[in-house]
Amino acid sequence: MNNVFGATSTTDEVLQGINLTGKRVLVTGVSAGLGVETARALAAHGAQVVGAARDLSKAQAATEQVRAQAASGGSLDLVQLDLASLDSVRRCADGLLAAKRPFDLIIANAGVMACPKGKTADGFETQFGTNHLGHFVLVNRIASLLKAGSRLVNLSSAGHRYADVNLEDPNFEHTPYEEFIAYGRSKTANVLFAVEFDRRHKARGVRATAVHPGGIRTELSRHLTPPVLEKLIAEINASQPKGAAPFSYKSIPQGAATSVWAAGVADAEAIGGRYCEDCHVAEVVSTPGLSGLRGGVRAYALDPQHAQALWQKSEEMVGERFN
Repeated sequence: MNNVFGATSTTDEVLQGINLTGKRVLVTGVSAGLGVETARALAAHGAQVVGAARDLSKAQAATEQVRAQAASGGSLDLVQLDLASLDSVRRCADGLLAAKRPFDLIIANAGVMACPKGKTADGFETQFGTNHLGHFVLVNRIASLLKAGSRLVNLSSAGHRYADVNLEDPNFEHTPYEEFIAYGRSKTANVLFAVEFDRRHKARGVRATAVHPGGIRTELSRHLTPPVLEKLIAEINASQPKGAAPFSYKSIPQGAATSVWAAGVADAEAIGGRYCEDCHVAEVVSTPGLSGLRGGVRAYALDPQHAQALWQKSEEMVGERFN
């Protein structure tokens, strides 16, 4: 990590001089936004990318630029994956296992944000079920394909600061549903999953981390109306220290930069079991509410005992155990 990168760094700047030829990468959510840019940047540096998406027709069209810009040795193959259906998740995992081709990187990028209350095909609250449980089953089922020196990068969010996970009521059966509270729970779960996965696998040379890409205009915010977005940004700006720069959106290449930085540039020991933002490891913060929402990670998202409890609860919910 000799180069210093930050909030405005792009994927191409972060990967400048990096040769990923021979590296095999799984990226979920390659039909739009950050997933497409992450796949493009990695393939442009020689990586063999397997892109997972729910809608393969949409992903095929969205990833034309990935194939067009792939460097020598770089490539993109698509696989079908609906994270809101464990049947689909397991079929995808079975197909990858049958191919017997190991991965150097898994970037768990796909997700939904602040959607109306709903359920996945398996009856889980939509955001927790899609953002966390779908990836939990997929990654654990194919963990044997991660060889020594490989990494798992979970996309979390500063939105984890809205809420800790609720292991007593993960599906909002006994508490009122709030879109951003549900989102916060799922994003906290993404961090905790990385913490426990890292603990379980680092002895064999496999590390895991979670990243916050920043605020970006992508399809992820499809459920947020302009008034809701304006109110959210106003609340964030109002909570900042006097004189702080107002909130501004990142470009998609800037948003995907922390993912590729954590995947192929950062020191594995430095980021293992941690939460990263703006191409660096974030500091633990304790300020209440939205204050400082643009920076830092809550302590509850990194708590190792909390991470183990979530793992156990997740196994109970999906009906599988992963050693």
